[in-house]
Amino acid sequence: MKPLALLAFVLPAVLPAQSASAKPSFSVPPTETNVPYGKHPRQVLHFWKAKSDKPTPFLFYIHGGGWTGGSPSEVNRHLRPILDAGISVVSVSYRLTSDAGRISPPVQAPMEDCARALQFVRSKSSEWNLDKARAGASGGSAGGCTSLWLAFQDDMAKPRSNDPVARESTRLWCAAVQQPQTSLDPRQMREWIPNISYGGHAFGIGGSFDAFLNSRSRISSWIREYSPYELVSKDDPPVGLFYPSAPDLGKPAKDATHSANFGAGLKEKSDKIGHSCDLVYPGSTGSRHGSEVAFLIAHLRR
Repeated sequence: MKPLALLAFVLPAVLPAQSASAKPSFSVPPTETNVPYGKHPRQVLHFWKAKSDKPTPFLFYIHGGGWTGGSPSEVNRHLRPILDAGISVVSVSYRLTSDAGRISPPVQAPMEDCARALQFVRSKSSEWNLDKARAGASGGSAGGCTSLWLAFQDDMAKPRSNDPVARESTRLWCAAVQQPQTSLDPRQMREWIPNISYGGHAFGIGGSFDAFLNSRSRISSWIREYSPYELVSKDDPPVGLFYPSAPDLGKPAKDATHSANFGAGLKEKSDKIGHSCDLVYPGSTGSRHGSEVAFLIAHLRR
């Protein structure tokens, strides 16, 4: 496979926090903007309706920023080609770890917000002309991690709930993500990437990475619940992992937070259990899809 020009940029570990009142700038005007799916100011989403006489698949985009910042306008790089392919788009905002309050671990707030937002979108399928089954998630860095968590998580629908939104499924058709963290297990992360220093904040652990590592036993149940690597199984939807450099598992990385070693670690497990996982980087082979957009269009329109 030829080097991927589309993967030329590198995501920062943490993007500046965006004010809840800040207005994201989109390259294509949304059909619906700041649609609330919850009561918190950050629990809003933006929707672009693709032109179609029949229900369309949809992209569910989750922005990055370490769960501490970022903007839903990150979807801009996907908007035009996805809409032109007849796929509608949603870009979601969510509570950050700083908004978690008494929620523990803090990463529960952004991750479960995204699950709720996906259910909300499905509840609007008739009004928005959506094929609720064909939902593909995407995002970069922490947005990619959350996308993988959704892809591998058991369905969180509550069929007997009095809340019609809660009755909707959280399962995905596929996911294509850029530079995701595929594990939140500090021991595994250090084995894969010896110079890693990221992740403790997801579980409310400050200080050095060693503090995160030393807390591993105490937070083991959280790791099992929120680390994508722990959740993946054979029957989960296909995923594409896209990185701008090749992996070298077990070796330090220039950008440890977004190292392709994360992708190699998950790919190894997926191959072992028979789960469909494409790992794409410059010079890689074995995938027909040279970009997240190509992967999403191929799977959602299949």
